Amino acid sequence: MTAAEARGGPAHRAGQVLLSSRPVSWINTAFPFAAAYVLTTGRVDALLVVGTLFFLVPYNLLMYGVNDVFDYESDLRNPRKGGAEGALLDPSLHRTVVWAGIVTAAPLVAVMLWLGGTGEPGSWLVLAVSLFAVFAYSVPGLRFKERPVLDSVTSSTHFASPAVYGLAVAGADFTWPLIALLTAFFFWGMASHAFGAVQDVVPDREAGIASIATALGAATTVRIALGLWAAAGLLMLATEWPGPLASVLVIPYLWAAWPYRSVTDAASGASNRGWRHFILINYVVGFLVTMLMIWWAFVR
Repeated sequence: MTAAEARGGPAHRAGQVLLSSRPVSWINTAFPFAAAYVLTTGRVDALLVVGTLFFLVPYNLLMYGVNDVFDYESDLRNPRKGGAEGALLDPSLHRTVVWAGIVTAAPLVAVMLWLGGTGEPGSWLVLAVSLFAVFAYSVPGLRFKERPVLDSVTSSTHFASPAVYGLAVAGADFTWPLIALLTAFFFWGMASHAFGAVQDVVPDREAGIASIATALGAATTVRIALGLWAAAGLLMLATEWPGPLASVLVIPYLWAAWPYRSVTDAASGASNRGWRHFILINYVVGFLVTMLMIWWAFVR
């Protein structure tokens, strides 16, 4: 088999479909659901397994894969695409990616609804909002990703809603400390999206795509992200012990974004270095958050 044949073979095509789901980010949606559910119920059951599987792969395939399909033209101009930060999908794979997301997600969603039962009807609404946000971000006619500020709100919904769903389906009591925690998480998500959009200002403008960064400018957007991360840290002070300790975990994010607080639009691509630091920081912070959750489970 020639190299060209291998690149066009089933294994290569399957690999491209999988790459479009951003494997490096799977944990960012699966972990919030699993942690919220386990810490609320104290058990490992079928709904935990099915929900974690859904938010691990199919959810991300729908979210990122659909985005790669409808952003193909702009991705051609974006040097970041074609690797861990997003697949540059050949047009022949577009239909496959969309259907792969739907076919893998639908059975798991059905099982989740069945296992969740009718005892917590609010969880159905949360899941519906979560799935709507996944499609609304990218699909033509909605394209929330091209509506400045709403793009960051929608993106944050992608990451916060799995946690809210886990809490809702587990029958959690939404106390003020818990609401403070979820709001902090939501602000973290908005900041992360806004900062990530800065590096794409030039290719997005060339493609005629609006974003919070193209609308407000690179420097202003970085400063908004810094403010949101700082606000998230302050909100953690209102959570149950040892939650307040997590307030210091915003410092690495502030460190990663701070050098770009005055970056010009023309030089905004340089913030990709800070974004790469952000990806690594997520893993370290995720580990530390996990340790705090385990601590909280023992002292509550």
